[in-house]
Amino acid sequence: MTTTEPTKAEVTVAKSPRALAWTRRRHSAARFWREYRTHRAGLFGLAALVVIALIAVFAPLIAGSDAQNVTDAPGKPMESPSGEFPLGTDQFGRDLLGLLVWGARISLTVGLLAAVLSVAIGTIVGITAGHFKGWYSTVIMRVTDWFLVMPTLVLAIALASVMSKSIWTIILAIGVTTWPTTARLVRAQTLAVESRPYIERAQALGGGHGHVMGRHVLPNVMPLVLAQTTLVISAAILTEATLAFLGLGDPTVVSWGGLLQDAREAGAVSAGDWWYLAPPGLAIAVVALAFTLCGRAVESVLNPRLGVSR
Repeated sequence: MTTTEPTKAEVTVAKSPRALAWTRRRHSAARFWREYRTHRAGLFGLAALVVIALIAVFAPLIAGSDAQNVTDAPGKPMESPSGEFPLGTDQFGRDLLGLLVWGARISLTVGLLAAVLSVAIGTIVGITAGHFKGWYSTVIMRVTDWFLVMPTLVLAIALASVMSKSIWTIILAIGVTTWPTTARLVRAQTLAVESRPYIERAQALGGGHGHVMGRHVLPNVMPLVLAQTTLVISAAILTEATLAFLGLGDPTVVSWGGLLQDAREAGAVSAGDWWYLAPPGLAIAVVALAFTLCGRAVESVLNPRLGVSR
C-alpha cells in the first residue's frame, strides 16, 4: 500500500485561520524587508538608529551612572576637548561625552512617545471623520483645519508654559499639537477604502461601525500610519530640542536640547566654546535625518508609486 504526501494546498487547508493569518504576516514582513533592503539611504538611517538606540540603552555602562552628578564633577568648568574628556566639560565640570550619551535616552524617549501619541490621535480622528459622515465629520475637520493653520511650535510653547516642567508635559504638548496632518491623511485613505465594494458587502451582512473601522479600515490605513510615524518622530525630536532650548524642558534630566540651553546660559556662543554647542546639535540633526530616511524608505516600499529614490 503506497502513501502519498499531502499537497501544499491540502496542508494550507488543514491550518487553522489563526495559523494562516500568522503565515501571511510572516510572508508580508519578509517581503517588506526584501524591498526595504534595496533602499541604501533607508539602510543607512536604520543602522544609525540602531547604533544610537544601543547607546541610549547601555548609557549606564558607557558613561557611568554618575555622569550627571553636579556636586562631584570630574573636571574643571568649560575645559576644552582633551584625552581625558574627548568632548570637553560643561559649566559644572561634567564630561560632555557622558552627558551626550545620557541625553540620547531622554531625546529618543520623548520623540517616540510624542510621535505615538500624535499618530494615535490623528488615526482615531481620521478614521472616525472618514467613516461617519454629516455633522460629525464637518465639525471634526474644521477643528483639524484650525490646528493646521495655527503654528505648532507656538501651541506647544503655550501648553508647556502653563503646565509643570516635566518630560510628560513635553510629550503631551507635542502630541496634542502635531496630529492634524496625520488626521487628514488617514481620513483621505479611509474614504478611499470605504468606497470599495467589500465594505458595502460587510455592512449588508450586518457589520457595525466598530467592525468596519476595526476589521476593514484600520488594517488598510496601517501602512500609511507606520510611514507617518517614522516621519513624525524626527519632527517630535526637533520640537523637544526646541522646547528644552527655550527653557521649557525638565530641568532634572539631561537631553540634547537641554545641553544646548545650558550652553547658551553659560555663554558658550560668545566665548566660542564650540565643543559645548556642536555635539548635541549634530546628534539632533543625525537622529532627525535617520528617521526621515527610514520614513521615506518605508513610504516607498508601502507605496511604490511615490517613486522615492533609493
